[in-house]
Amino acid sequence: MSQQFYVAPEQVMKDRADYARKGIARGKALVGLIAKDGVVLVAENPSATLRKVSEIYDRIAFGGVGKYNEFDQLRIAGVRHADLKGYNYSREDVDARSLANQYAQMLGQIFTHEMKPMEVELLVAEVGGEATHDTLFHILYDGTVMDEERFSVLGGDAEAIKERMENLFSPDLDTAAAVKAAVGALAGPDRELEASDIEAAMLDRDSSHRRTFRRFEDDEVAELLS
Repeated sequence: MSQQFYVAPEQVMKDRADYARKGIARGKALVGLIAKDGVVLVAENPSATLRKVSEIYDRIAFGGVGKYNEFDQLRIAGVRHADLKGYNYSREDVDARSLANQYAQMLGQIFTHEMKPMEVELLVAEVGGEATHDTLFHILYDGTVMDEERFSVLGGDAEAIKERMENLFSPDLDTAAAVKAAVGALAGPDRELEASDIEAAMLDRDSSHRRTFRRFEDDEVAELLS
């Protein structure tokens, strides 16, 4: 009988965390921020078809970075969870907090029990009637949930982007200023991002419709940046 080598549980967890972080760091970053007009989500994404930012429910949006097929599976699971809860109870019972907890349980279970962790970070955002009621939940690959108050940065080079956002963020930013601030933080001092490199969307606080999610097309992003 062959003898299996013993590996300490702490080392197994560390190896899984390192693996997930390396995979996430290879991807482009995403910024979500609370603005005067609603919650704005901006991602560096040159693809015209693969979306990193999407609608989950009436006032809830989803953002994902890392391995596309993995965070898209989680997006679909979130849509199904929200639809089922809204159908069984009421639409008002669907909120970002419960959805973030659901994602945290799924990612924590996979990280602990599966050989390969998911190489993803998620953002669940909800817009309220005023800025103080907006919520941003940043969920890590291991199921850790962080409740962000002003903005959240996911993906590669996150620390440097956070530092730039600290200098660019203001609570009274309108939509155009919020998009400019996020793009400036993503690009940094040595690059310039075009509208075609950006995926931008928002949860519109003053929307007259039940569904508040609005995606900006390339020409709208260009106009916001001009």
